[in-house]
Amino acid sequence: MVLKRRSFIKTALAAGSIAMLPNTIFAVPNTRKQRRVVIIGGGFAGATAAKYIKLWGPQYEVILIERNAQFVSCPQSNLVLGGTRSLQDLTQDYQGLSDKGIQTVQAEVVAIDTDKQQVRLHDGVEMSYDRVVIAPGVDFIYDDLPMLANYQAQQRIPHAWKAGPQTALLQQQLHNMKQGGTMVMTVPTGPLRCPPGPYERACQVAYYLKHHNPTAKLIVLDANADIMSKKGLFKAAWKKYYADFIEYIPSNAIDDIDVATLTVETEFDSYSADVLNVIPPQRAGKVAELAGVINVDERWCKVDFLSYESTVKKNVHVIGDAIAAKLPKSGHMANAQAKVCAAAIVSLLSEQLPEQEPVINNTCYSFIDNEQAVHVAAVYRYNKEQQAMIAMPGGGVSDAPSELEGAYANAWAKNIWADALS
Repeated sequence: MVLKRRSFIKTALAAGSIAMLPNTIFAVPNTRKQRRVVIIGGGFAGATAAKYIKLWGPQYEVILIERNAQFVSCPQSNLVLGGTRSLQDLTQDYQGLSDKGIQTVQAEVVAIDTDKQQVRLHDGVEMSYDRVVIAPGVDFIYDDLPMLANYQAQQRIPHAWKAGPQTALLQQQLHNMKQGGTMVMTVPTGPLRCPPGPYERACQVAYYLKHHNPTAKLIVLDANADIMSKKGLFKAAWKKYYADFIEYIPSNAIDDIDVATLTVETEFDSYSADVLNVIPPQRAGKVAELAGVINVDERWCKVDFLSYESTVKKNVHVIGDAIAAKLPKSGHMANAQAKVCAAAIVSLLSEQLPEQEPVINNTCYSFIDNEQAVHVAAVYRYNKEQQAMIAMPGGGVSDAPSELEGAYANAWAKNIWADALS
């Protein structure tokens, strides 16, 4: 159960763990007997970190702050567009974490004082910490797309890049599109969350059109010079299954968008759409800015990969999509980073060194249709000289789509959801 502020205070008072001071109840670290770790963000990274810190350090107080009442998985959310999955299939609550003794608080963080080691919530509550883990995911950059920066425009032109209401909105628009209509999707330059995601989305849209709107088409305007991930697999799949449905145009960044007419202007041409899906450029989520840990290209957070502690703020750890690294921004990667971070925090709170040669892996599945999937996998080891996670020999990609890989993809999803949330 996710606790609102009143319930959280009531529960904490019953346990004798907080002082009776309105809006400053967590403010003084030395009044607490337990060391406290606060995790901000309940996605793959944050939920996993909370679970494993409590599992490996049961003596520590672990608090997870998440503004949403439920977890919605971005992996497999493209299948909602194709009609294979529902949002309900991808949605879970945080009861499994609460059952493990983790305090889950539904709230929005509005300020982080890294000197005082305090987090302030939207209702004025201030929460002290010994270590804080920031797992903010991504936010969107609308500097070059100011016409899309407001809610009304995003209701007309959804991004659907954070699973939830936007996903349902884009599904509705696609399924209601007139027969023979045109959907236009734009892809920003990387880095971005889930590099194969736009191309999996193209497959799922085309799969839906093939079975429900066979005279319609999808135009993919990619700001990148080519497909960013699983290039050969996606191109072969498009040619084999969706040659009449997908028109892919690389090196075609947006110049302007007319929200009223759903028209995209690029350097080379103008494209009118019946359904327009614009995926904006991305950066670390707002919480990273509040903590002052964005220090790479004004977008991402540099960390020490032994502990995921920020290189500019002590006792502040950053995990998941927000970090600057030559690593894929994926749910699997976020889950793996969270475990390294959790182990390091438990060691550091015990005044021990964290693991000096962490190894993590990544597997990313993409669905080509309702049953067939492909994957890419890699293993990364910490390199002391480069102070970076370096890809090791092995891993690789699928030879071709298959139903067997689709079964593996569904099993992977069930396993990682359970690993993060149960």
